[in-house]
Amino acid sequence: MRILMISDVYFPRINGVSTSIQTFSREFAAKGHHVTLIAPDYGQGDDPKDAMDIIRVPARKVIVDPEDRMLKMKYVTKLIPELARQSFDILHIQTPFVAHYAGLTLARRLNLPRIETYHTFFEEYLYNYIPFLPSSWLKFVARRFSCAQCNDLDALVVPSVAMLDVLRCYGVRSDAAVIPTGIELADFKTGDGAAFRRQYGIPAERSTLVHVGRIAHEKNIDFLLRMLVVVRQHIADVLLVIAGEGPALKHLRKLAHTLQLEDNILFVGYLSRGSGLQDCYSAGDVFVFASRTETQGLVLLEAMALGVPVVSTAVMGTQDILLEGKGARVAREEPGDFADKVVSVLSNRQLRQTLSVEARSYAQVWTADLIADRMLAFYEERIMKYRAESKAPCQAPAIG
Repeated sequence: MRILMISDVYFPRINGVSTSIQTFSREFAAKGHHVTLIAPDYGQGDDPKDAMDIIRVPARKVIVDPEDRMLKMKYVTKLIPELARQSFDILHIQTPFVAHYAGLTLARRLNLPRIETYHTFFEEYLYNYIPFLPSSWLKFVARRFSCAQCNDLDALVVPSVAMLDVLRCYGVRSDAAVIPTGIELADFKTGDGAAFRRQYGIPAERSTLVHVGRIAHEKNIDFLLRMLVVVRQHIADVLLVIAGEGPALKHLRKLAHTLQLEDNILFVGYLSRGSGLQDCYSAGDVFVFASRTETQGLVLLEAMALGVPVVSTAVMGTQDILLEGKGARVAREEPGDFADKVVSVLSNRQLRQTLSVEARSYAQVWTADLIADRMLAFYEERIMKYRAESKAPCQAPAIG
């Protein structure tokens, strides 16, 4: 099968969309399929070796978030003659910005079925980046915008049941499949937590919490700091390690100072896979998470795969992942309740060991290999339906 993807984001920009694209493309390539991605040019030179062909397109910066880019439409449309010669089977759009509209144009000109993954819960996201507009108005716009876009597709991929329920309430009628991003277990077999602790001067016996992810307002890390104040009342030297970078970092440093948490928080910046990330996870006695906007929450699975117990709220996409008795304690978004769950795990070595075993076992269900098969089956279904409806020549794609 020849798969064409288009996205307004990919590495070196680090977020869940980039990870999802990379994970699926690697699995598709391993199964004998060919993937081409159209993505922004970030001006950082050649791409490292990847499992797919990457076509970098000139892009403009986004005012509200300088880390991001938007494809320039005219440069995408210039690719049509070259793309037409490659006989793609399906187009998969990954972001709802310029890539969405450019993708619709490519699908029409190349006669391809068009599907899109709804990665981001925009109604809970926009206000953090456009705070000068009323949040109620932004939610209304986000809902109308998402509904219109999703109904202009042949089919939709959604990472969680909760997110699909929200879209149906918006009025989205398109065919849809719930297909999360799987975890590449080979990347998360082991981590050297002791080495990480030595590197950052963290005593082996110090109770340590870890949070990994983009440092953005919608991740609700503010709440974790306020929760930490409560935990500190029970465990005075508790430490929260925050790994990641992003637009909320300055705000969080200021909040840590205001809450007098400077001795209880360690910001370590961005850590890549194979360069400290797994060690960071493994250094934690507990992984903590409280985002309200996740359509999935892949970092939870990464922590579990390494045997790190999780304490998290279960909101939106994380509801599909988090189950009591499966390596996690589910808490309310209330500092006292969340802190109680954290303290109960930190204070009980046997409980931590039990949760660790459960977490490793549960992560096996979410392997990238198995979930990639589900996506390929969905591709095949959409291709066959599109060709039947358009009376185009029908050649069944091989999926394995």
